This record gives sequence, structure tokens and C-alpha cells, in this order.
Amino acid sequence: MNAPHDPAALADPLVIAGRAYRSRLLVGTGKYRDFAETRDAIVASGAEIVTVAIRRTNIGQTAGEASLVDAVPPSEFTYLPNSAGCYTADEAVRTLKLGRELLDGHALCKLEVLGDARSLYPNVRETLVAAEKLVADGFHVMVYTSDDPIVARELEAIGCVAIMPLASLIGSGMGIVNPWNLRLILEHARVPVLVDAGVGTASDATIAMELGCAGVLMNTAIAKAREPVRMARAMKLAVESGREAFLAGRMPRKLYEATPSSPAAGLI
Repeated sequence: MNAPHDPAALADPLVIAGRAYRSRLLVGTGKYRDFAETRDAIVASGAEIVTVAIRRTNIGQTAGEASLVDAVPPSEFTYLPNSAGCYTADEAVRTLKLGRELLDGHALCKLEVLGDARSLYPNVRETLVAAEKLVADGFHVMVYTSDDPIVARELEAIGCVAIMPLASLIGSGMGIVNPWNLRLILEHARVPVLVDAGVGTASDATIAMELGCAGVLMNTAIAKAREPVRMARAMKLAVESGREAFLAGRMPRKLYEATPSSPAAGLI
């Protein structure tokens, strides 16, 4: 299921760090009932990139315990190790270096430095520090951040390969609460912008894609749905339809339309 390296091999690919992916939906691997349900939902979602919390998920660092790599092997999916649960730059850097070691030098990572244990809102100062260290060390950094367009611009200037602003708080399911800031980020970004956090249902994912986001990352919206596998399929379709609508270009918004959609001339 891993995608081809050559972006030219696909029509309208998502390109991250020079690699092309068919799916614009990225999914997490936590909060499921078991690894079997994790795999079923990921397969149903069509996702090729799966994010893994190094501090919470066993991918080989704990011998004798069930490992995610058995249910969701890296030979089939692109792993995106993340620093979820880290509250300082140093913590995040250490965690992602561990992930790289466990995954045989895998450079792609998701940087996440939290500032508040209750809301899980990002600490942007520590995020900027960690991003500089990781990029200098050869990581391809996809970065979770606030929806501040200035911070997004700074992270891109550091060398992050994708900017991932929250739509709303992690796990809230509140959807996109500030589309205007997302538009500002999208207007200036030269790297992919993916909504990360806050998606609750399929329409939220569609709206993110219609705004022009390159993709959507989600976990709780699928894992905590009443039927996770069915929701995973819904999210796949939502991302695809939102992307098609964005490329098609919506009609202008008007208070009313004086010209009828059916011809008025030549009627008997």
C-alpha cells in the first residue's frame, strides 16, 4: 500500500518531502479497541500514512508485548512517528530520535509539543525550537501547530515539510472553528497544509479540503465513532469529495440570482 516515490506517477498526488501519496487522509493508530480494529479502520480509510505516538504505542521498544508493526506493518504503510505527550522541545527531539532508531533511520516525523495538559494546545515557542533542531539533524518534519499564520510561516522558513494547524482542540470534534486563519495560512504556504486535530465527522473533513488544505489528519473522529470502520470509510469519501470540489471551483455566493436556471425565452 506504500505510494510510489515519483509524483509524476500519480494524478493529483499529495507530495510530502518529495514522495507521492494517493490518499490525502492521514490517520492515527491510537484509541482503538485493539490492533485488529486499528488495522480494519486504517484499511477502510485508504490512508497510506499512519501516525504513531512513540511514547504510547509499542513498535518494538517493549519486548514481549503486542506490537503495532505486526498489525500495521511499515512495509504496507508509511509510518509517521510523533511526539505526542511531550511538553518541551528537548523531550520531543529525544522521542523522535527514538522513533527514527526504532524505524531504521526513518526521517519523516510529526512534531508535536504541547503547552497545556487539559486542552492539548500546542506550545509554539517550544515547537519552533524543536523544529530547528530536528531539521538540522536531517528529519523531514511535519509539524502540529496553532492556526497562527505568522507561526506557520516561521515553521516553513525553518524547513518543515508540512504545516499542520489545528482546526479545533485535539479530540474535541468541534470541526473548523476559524476558517479565516486557515485561509491566511493557505494563502502564503509553499508546503502542504493539512488540518490536524478537531475533526469530528465527515463534513468537517470535506470543509477542510474545500478550503484548499492538502490533506487531513485525524484519529479520535474515527477511533471513537460508534462504528470506527464505517466512519473510516466515510472520512475517505469526505476527503476525496472535498478535494474534487476544491479543484472544480464552487459557484460564487450570491444573495439571489436574477437569471433563472431554466431558459425563459421561447416558451409557449
